[in-house]
Amino acid sequence: MPWRSQARVHVRREQDALVVTASGEFDADEQDLLPAAWSEVDERALSITVLDLSGVTFADSSFLDALLRGRVLHRGAGRRLVLVGPLHPRVITLLTVTQVLEHFEIADSVAQALGGEPLPDGTAAM
Repeated sequence: MPWRSQARVHVRREQDALVVTASGEFDADEQDLLPAAWSEVDERALSITVLDLSGVTFADSSFLDALLRGRVLHRGAGRRLVLVGPLHPRVITLLTVTQVLEHFEIADSVAQALGGEPLPDGTAAM
């Protein structure tokens, strides 16, 4: 019986943003899923991309690489990339151990990332 990945990436437009929803376990076998989403994001060229990682239960270095490439793509184009949680402990560990967590804008929900909910410090998402 052939192996089938349970990892998924879905891109949709919401308000004036693209929401990329990733779910499942991401390792080298799924290394093309997030870069494919970045291609679609780049084609649509909206000012903000919200990457919902709340459904990601495992991520390895290939996922981290794709995430960092997305950050570079967005920064180079002058667009925002906001990660949405809650992040799974394994994802937090990956981003913390590699010291990249602080380099991402993070929101608690898609609505918060889009500016509809206050951030934990009481300000609105930008």
